[in-house]
Amino acid sequence: MATLNITYDGLSADVPMEMERYISDADVRRIAVELVRSGGVPGLHRIHLGEDAFQHYVVDRFRGDHGEERIYLRPKVPFGAR
Repeated sequence: MATLNITYDGLSADVPMEMERYISDADVRRIAVELVRSGGVPGLHRIHLGEDAFQHYVVDRFRGDHGEERIYLRPKVPFGAR
């Protein structure tokens, strides 16, 4: 079990995900589009979300204190950029 955190349009929400294997960043972005379109993300239901809505988003992966996987899908930020 993993938790996917999606940040979009100034909102952020967690979604539990069953994962049997590693999924690529592209798959994370594609799954996020489907979840947001279908209303599967609390507070982030956008029926007309474009296929490329998360194209330039960053995918961060962390392990929690008990080994659980956390995946964050977030916009790139300008801090520290050159």
